Amino acid sequence: MNFAEIIKAGKDEGNEKHVPCIEIDKGHKSRKDIIHVIVGHDTPHPNTVEHHIAWIELYGMKKDNDQVISLGRARWAPVYSNPNVRFQINQIGDFKSFHALAYCNIHGLWGNSLEVGK
Repeated sequence: MNFAEIIKAGKDEGNEKHVPCIEIDKGHKSRKDIIHVIVGHDTPHPNTVEHHIAWIELYGMKKDNDQVISLGRARWAPVYSNPNVRFQINQIGDFKSFHALAYCNIHGLWGNSLEVGK
């Protein structure tokens, strides 16, 4: 089994939502480009000690050479914080796509990608 085979996608979801939703806010009110990643965008994921999203990671793939850049990672404690993070990205135009991973302590790794319009 290779690493890609352990990452689940939307087709694998049940009632609990795990797939990280990626949104781009160009020229955010702070005049900075923001990537917003949230798990449970429409339906909240459980947030208990027994069942929670522990972290989200964001990666970007560069346009010119397909280099994958690790852009950041956010971790949460259960119950008191939610899997919702904003990454301020410099030179957002250098990227052709963004990829997020989220880790559920019960259901494992979940991934999603967003291609950036040309």
